Amino acid sequence: MNSIDARQFFTSEAIENPYPLYAKMRALSPVCAIGDTGAFLVGTKAAVEEALKRHEDFSANLKAMLVCGEDDKPYIFNLAQAGNANDVIATADEPDHAVHRRLMMPPLKASRISELEGQLREFAAERVAGLKRAGGGDICAMLSEPLPAYVVIRLLDLGDDSLQAVQRWAMMGGDFLAGRLSEAEMTHIFTETLALHDYLSRHFDALAERALEDRGNSLTATLLGGVEEGLISREQAIGILIILFGAAGESTASLLGCAIRRLAINTPLQQQLRETPALIAPFVEEVLRLESPFKFHYRHVKKDTTLCGTSLKAGNILLLSWASANRDPAVWEEPDTLRLDRVRGDRHFGFGYGIHFCIGAPLARLEVCVAIEELLQQTSTFELDPQSPPVFAPSIFVRRLQQLRLRIS
Repeated sequence: MNSIDARQFFTSEAIENPYPLYAKMRALSPVCAIGDTGAFLVGTKAAVEEALKRHEDFSANLKAMLVCGEDDKPYIFNLAQAGNANDVIATADEPDHAVHRRLMMPPLKASRISELEGQLREFAAERVAGLKRAGGGDICAMLSEPLPAYVVIRLLDLGDDSLQAVQRWAMMGGDFLAGRLSEAEMTHIFTETLALHDYLSRHFDALAERALEDRGNSLTATLLGGVEEGLISREQAIGILIILFGAAGESTASLLGCAIRRLAINTPLQQQLRETPALIAPFVEEVLRLESPFKFHYRHVKKDTTLCGTSLKAGNILLLSWASANRDPAVWEEPDTLRLDRVRGDRHFGFGYGIHFCIGAPLARLEVCVAIEELLQQTSTFELDPQSPPVFAPSIFVRRLQQLRLRIS
């Protein structure tokens, strides 16, 4: 069997720059075994597409995840035994997934997103102005994390005083799937998740007490309507809201941070985008391709089968690697190079693919483009702070900067 030493997947080098490892695994097999763990990286575009079409074989339900124990031995952790059973939206199969997605559509339609643009632009402009006055600072703390948290507040109609808590909860969305957590870190995640569940439950129940005409048109109100119509349960509604924190928060923060980092190390590219703002959109698409916010999503193998010639057993897990497929040389010319002239550069998997394609993709694109526009307009140049190198979250799952300090002029 074509496989790698599973420990390679968890090294600091693979966290900082996973792309050489993905290339090695693609060369071994489109479906490459991660040691003898029972986990497989699906690394080519064709293999990912095939897996996503075979719903009868591969379930989106999150039943297990790949972790590395304190003894430095990777293994599959069974989530069913941990009581994780509320699969919603991203981890739901049909027909439930279609119901969840349909309920989420109205608050995320184009007209509603357009209404948000002025508010998020004002927020971004204010944050960039603060960074400029200070001569720089941590872009993660000042812009890339609070901006999507602010948008979550607007989407869910939460209190304006909740930004700090929402930002904290939104950025922990992928922590559970990071792959290597101490007992203390796991306890912290469970504690914070319970706090988030309690907060959203109170918000949801308070909204339910209002008259129908006083509820507004937030995503919370839409899901409440779904509960009252009997389409979903209350727990499913709250589960969808929790998923939204990471999906709308952490993923956008990841994309924005990576985009700004690429500009900070490439002054000519900065200037090119300042002079030709129309290139910002294709630039964002290339960053999505090269630095996919989520490196992969899980699929659970439901029965013995094969995928692209690799034998799989019921209970195995697949890591559908958007990040690897987005650099597949069979699809992309110069796959590791950022090019603004790509034809159909939006064909990437940066927002997933198929029925689980990110429902908030247009909003995420808008957030990132607006933030970059404001940063470029308000500055002459910016660069990495040589005293504080960028720091990525220690996660096999998410590609997010935890610290990105800039010097701005």
